[in-house]
Amino acid sequence: MGVRVVAGTAHRALADAIATALGAVPVECELVRFPDGEVRPIVGHVRDGDVYVVQPTGPHVSEHLIELFLLLDACRRGGADRITAVVPYFGYARQDRRTREGQPVGARVVAEALVTAGAHRLLVVDPHTTALEAMCGIPVDMLTAVPVIAEALAREIPDTAVVVSPDLGAVKLAEHYAGRLRRPVVVVRKTRVTGTSVQAEELVGDVVGRPAVVVDDMISTGGTVEAAVQALLDRGAAPDITVAATHGLLVGPVQDRLGHPAIRRLLITDTLASEQPQGLPLQVRSVAPLLADAINRLHNSEPLDALLTGA
Repeated sequence: MGVRVVAGTAHRALADAIATALGAVPVECELVRFPDGEVRPIVGHVRDGDVYVVQPTGPHVSEHLIELFLLLDACRRGGADRITAVVPYFGYARQDRRTREGQPVGARVVAEALVTAGAHRLLVVDPHTTALEAMCGIPVDMLTAVPVIAEALAREIPDTAVVVSPDLGAVKLAEHYAGRLRRPVVVVRKTRVTGTSVQAEELVGDVVGRPAVVVDDMISTGGTVEAAVQALLDRGAAPDITVAATHGLLVGPVQDRLGHPAIRRLLITDTLASEQPQGLPLQVRSVAPLLADAINRLHNSEPLDALLTGA
């Protein structure tokens, strides 16, 4: 049972890099688009294979999700022995609970649909909610890109820098970075005004005269980071701020929000094939070796402990 890598259209470059690291050739895959927008994937030979369908669900999220479901079904009907959905960025993970009457739990809906489509296992990187595993009826391996990013940060940030959690939800992540970088943690408490607007209300920790590294799992419109940066500067932090996140959606007004001259570095990974806004000090690190290592371990029934979130 050989490894077969199937690439969706969301990020072919990442799928190709994973296949190269594994010494495999990606399975031929064609995507037929009908005039009304309907898609029909046609997957090559996968019978009796250990298949890994690579498809992050970034913008446009819903379109890429439908394609992923159809790819999984095509592999199942093509006789694949085992099918793993490799979803480096898992869209809808922010919808992990209801905050008002009438809302869905989108993360659970998507997780259940993956199982129905034919996935036997789900592989993700730094999901927005660790509750994803509890919502899914198949094994979920949650990898972390923190070591990849921390290695790059260690070569660039000053010894006096602090690691900043931009909200209470990112404290555990900040502690993970701080442990690897041997730096203290500072926490910002925020209030979300709207879906794209955030207000920082309190900062816990000493930042006076010190460079800062703001860390989060994802950057969407940049509202959370913008509020954290302003809070740091207002409280005397040095105008030498690094922003690091696994997933760089970088949509909407992100260019204006993260174009502040105090932001010297913006470090993300290639979990998404997002267009990169011009004028930002952007650096990208690849998660292809991480994903290839995980796939190789799964294929050979080896433990993934060292690669998992929280390990």
